[in-house]
Amino acid sequence: MKEFFETLGKWFIKAMLYLEGTTRLTLEAGKVLLTPPLNLRSAVDQIEYIGIKSMLIALITALFTGAVMALQMAFALKRFGAADFAANVLAVSLVRELGPVLTGLLVGGRVGAGITAEVGSMQVTEQIDAIKALGADPVRELVVPKTLACMIVLPILTVYADIVGILSGMVVTVIELGVEPVKYLDQVVNVLTISDFIGGLGKSFFFGIIIGIVGCYRGFTTTGGTVGVGVATTSSVVTISLSILVADFFLTKLFMLLF
Repeated sequence: MKEFFETLGKWFIKAMLYLEGTTRLTLEAGKVLLTPPLNLRSAVDQIEYIGIKSMLIALITALFTGAVMALQMAFALKRFGAADFAANVLAVSLVRELGPVLTGLLVGGRVGAGITAEVGSMQVTEQIDAIKALGADPVRELVVPKTLACMIVLPILTVYADIVGILSGMVVTVIELGVEPVKYLDQVVNVLTISDFIGGLGKSFFFGIIIGIVGCYRGFTTTGGTVGVGVATTSSVVTISLSILVADFFLTKLFMLLF
C-alpha cells in the first residue's frame, strides 16, 4: 500500500510539473505571437511538411472510420426500425467528435514525435544553447512556427477527413440499406448546423496547440543523449494522446454550453 501511494504521489508531482511547464511555454508562445516579427518562412515550411505528410494517413483513417460507422449504424438502426436516421447520426458523429479527435490523435502521434525528436536532438547537442548565445529566442524560432503550423493545418485536415468519412459512409449506407445517394446527402446537409462545424473545427484548433506545445516542451526537457531523445519521443506521443482525450471532454462540454 505504501508503494502504491508513493507511486501515485510521484505521478501527481510529475503531472503538476508538466502542467506548469506547458502552461508557461504556452504563455511565452502567445506573447511572441503578439510581438512581431514572426518567423513566417519557417511556419510556412512547417505547414507544408505537416499538411502534405499527414494528409494521406488522415484520409485513410477517415475513409475506414466512416465505412465502419455506417456498417454499425446499418446493423443497429435496422433492429429498431430507424434505418432512415443512419446518415444523420453518422454526419453529426464525424463532424463533432470522431473527425477532429481521430485526426488529432494520428497527426499528434506522427507530428508530435517528429517535433520532439527534432527539438530534443537540438537540446542534447546544445544547439538550443547556441541559439540563445546568438541572441535569438528558441520560443520564437522553434515553438511558435511549429505550433502555428499545427493550429492551421489540423482544422484543414479535419475538414477533408469529415468529407471523406461522410462519403465512405454514403457508399456503405447505399449498399447495406439501399438508401438513395441524393437522399443521404440531403439528410447530411439538413442535419448539420453551423454549431457542429464550430465545435469540430474549434476542437481541432486547440488540439493543434496541444501537439505543438507538448512536442516542443518534451523536446526542451530532453536529457541523456540520444537514448533520452528516444524516451522523450515515446513520452511525447503518449502525453499528446492523453492530453487530446482529456481536452476533448472539456471542449465538448464548453461548446455544448456555448452553442
